[in-house]
Amino acid sequence: MKLAPLALAATLMFAATAQANESVIRKALTQQFPGATLSSVQKTPYSGLFEVYLDGQLIYVDAQAQYVFTGDVIDLKNRTNLTQARLNQLQAVKWDTLPLGNALKTVKGNGARKLVVFSDVDCPYCRKFEAELTKVDNITIYTFLYPIEGLHPKAVQASKQIWCAPDRNKAWDEYISRGTVPSNDGKCSNPVDATIALGNKLKVSGTPTLFFANGQRVPGMVPAAQLERLLTTNAK
Repeated sequence: MKLAPLALAATLMFAATAQANESVIRKALTQQFPGATLSSVQKTPYSGLFEVYLDGQLIYVDAQAQYVFTGDVIDLKNRTNLTQARLNQLQAVKWDTLPLGNALKTVKGNGARKLVVFSDVDCPYCRKFEAELTKVDNITIYTFLYPIEGLHPKAVQASKQIWCAPDRNKAWDEYISRGTVPSNDGKCSNPVDATIALGNKLKVSGTPTLFFANGQRVPGMVPAAQLERLLTTNAK
């Protein structure tokens, strides 16, 4: 019974030390990076490092913020990218805040499961992902046309033409599968520019980027079997 007060004291001391370290780290990084947004500081369970979410990036520092470490932390035993997993948590979104009216909507089967995809019309991995989606049923897919102009110079115009087509979903399918460009000038009222701004705000840096009903983010192309698991684990 005498161990309980000691354990409590140790826990309180650890919490106080972590809080003190957080203050030191915040002060040091604020001085080094004035104007940067420092969202969180959290002690990690490895090597005495602290995780810092700074301007949408995850970095690691020592307790005094004298040394900064960048890059991915990999759990070799479980073959898990701990940095990416943590970023996915930090960059999750509230589903209800997404402007779904600005996306192409596709309902398959009963449409019970929900998925948002930020997709670039000229992205080869997006096309591969579309092929995987044909293997998934009972899902509602919201596809945001998110052209990354720096990689695909014609994607912005193609996205606008797809949106301006009489049947947007058909135009999307035909462009993705055969490269058929809709016969319009893309000058109708469309949300492409707004989607680009939204993607930038959400730090969507590559396509496809997936958001599940619970807000969880998963970047990159995933095969149908993995998507099925993700839809189950990330249901709202």
